[in-house]
Amino acid sequence: MKIGIDKIGFFTSDLYVDMRELAQQRQEDPAKYLIGIGQKKMAVIRPTQDVVTLAANAVDQILSEADRQKLGLVIFGTESGVDNSKSTAAYLAGLLKLPEKLQVVEVKQACYGATAGLDFAQGYLCLHPEKKVLVIGADIARYGLRTPGEPTQGGGAVAMLVTTNPRIIAFEPNSAVAMRDANDFWRPLGESEARVAGKFSNNLYLDLLQEVWQEYQKTAGLQLIDFTAFIFHLPYTKLGLKGLRSLTSGNDLAINSQLFKQFEAARSYNSQVGNLYTGSLYLSFLSLLQNSPKLQAGQRIGFYSYGSGAQAEFFSGLLQPKFKEQIAQNDFKQILTGRRKISVADYESLYQQQVIQTTEHKLRTTEDLAKYVFAGTHESQRTYEIH
Repeated sequence: MKIGIDKIGFFTSDLYVDMRELAQQRQEDPAKYLIGIGQKKMAVIRPTQDVVTLAANAVDQILSEADRQKLGLVIFGTESGVDNSKSTAAYLAGLLKLPEKLQVVEVKQACYGATAGLDFAQGYLCLHPEKKVLVIGADIARYGLRTPGEPTQGGGAVAMLVTTNPRIIAFEPNSAVAMRDANDFWRPLGESEARVAGKFSNNLYLDLLQEVWQEYQKTAGLQLIDFTAFIFHLPYTKLGLKGLRSLTSGNDLAINSQLFKQFEAARSYNSQVGNLYTGSLYLSFLSLLQNSPKLQAGQRIGFYSYGSGAQAEFFSGLLQPKFKEQIAQNDFKQILTGRRKISVADYESLYQQQVIQTTEHKLRTTEDLAKYVFAGTHESQRTYEIH
């Protein structure tokens, strides 16, 4: 039985800041941001958007009425949860008015949450092959203004409908995992901004990549030549480039050349959005599908998922015969090209307006043209609007 991704939706803010301008304001060489970390633009999330609304706007692009009636499970991977008890999946189901005969759950393990959701979805569908599962990866990356991590911020949501007989990609049964109890990245309770040990985190990312790749090759019996492209978790796109270099070192130059061309297609969207945490790997997959002209059905794609703290997994999937038709239904390039550039000063102002913990706070939502918006809090309860 084939199980995999049948539909993919993506949503981010309609605002962005130019990384060259941010570098100049921070008195940095623009090449440090544009080449050193591989980022061109950074999404600026409005105060009227949180991970629930980002997810709702992404899901709205792909979920038909027939899909809604067959939903059995919603898994929301995020590290930007809005409540310590009630799941973001429950908020999402209510906002989208999903059928109530449904299981909803939130998964947290840094940037690995959506991958865990895909793993859980496959197990669920083995028991309920007639059902469908909605897996979300949505986050708002915050490190603080003028911090070393500032240029790797961003935000958005990727929504994936997981089914039997999928039309985009079918996952293969073999995968390899590894974990460490490591403090490379963390966010203390009650704080909205993450802490990161940058060099340690980068090295751990690359070390676990080698560990799971070596194990995957043993269990799956596959090698580099068996893959058309590799997709990486991209907190910033240069890190994925380092990962690909580590996998291809010493290999055939012609094969390597094709893999690096595919990587350029796969990092295009991420370089214009920034860090989505749980959604970054899957935005890169979407970017590959919409920007690579050489993909064909039956080709194998390798995925490296990494979440600090730390959890890593390498898995693979085969592109399905109708993947081009499915991807052509949404032109996500329009979302990115239709955004409005704002000044660094405006970005800083919006950053400081993000509502984290408050009892009473009403937001002005008229400037946000998204369908689903966060309207504020009343008696410590979050309120949402549908435009």
